[in-house]
Formats: sequence, C-alpha cells, structure tokens
Amino acid sequence: MRQHIDARWSTHVNSPQFPEHTSGHSVASPAAAAVLTDRLGTFAFTDHSHDVRGHAPRTFASFGHAAQEAARSRLYGGIHFPHAIAAGLTQGERVGALVLQRVHTRR
Repeated sequence: MRQHIDARWSTHVNSPQFPEHTSGHSVASPAAAAVLTDRLGTFAFTDHSHDVRGHAPRTFASFGHAAQEAARSRLYGGIHFPHAIAAGLTQGERVGALVLQRVHTRR
C-alpha cells in the first residue's frame, strides 16, 4: 500500500498472522445470522456493545444486515481482500443452512 498508493497510509489493525482466504468473520457472521433468523425471526435491532468505548449505537435491519456489515469491515480494516470476503459470505450461508438442516432443537 505505502509503496504503490500512499506512502503515508497507516492501518489501525496490525497485519494478521493467519491466512487471507477465506475471511473468518465473513463465514461466521452469516452462519450465525441464518440460525438466529430461523430461531428468532427477522427484525431490526440496535447494538449498544460499544457504548462504553464512546461509539454510537449501530442499528441493523436484521441479523443478515449485521452479518454483511461485519464481513465488509474486514475490507475496511485492511485485513481481507474482496474475494475472501465474498467467498466467506457464501461459505457462511452454506454453513448456516447445514446447521439448520442437521441440528434439531425444541423451540
């Protein structure tokens, strides 16, 4: 980045010590969203988990919406490239579907 685009560029996140493909957040988030949506339904919610750090609350239209933003954050953080995020989202959707197919709970 510094060599080819902007010599002053800096990241707030250190270079991760794990493989780039696929993005773990992009896998886990839609998998969790699929299960949560199936069990709880689709509804808007507001996340206050970072209030103590001085960050504004985040409102999401659904668990899926939150999952998409979590995946996209990996690009903005300089952690993953778009192809790893896209592949992770697909993988996560498939994992969520498989969990729903194989795991049976009482509602």
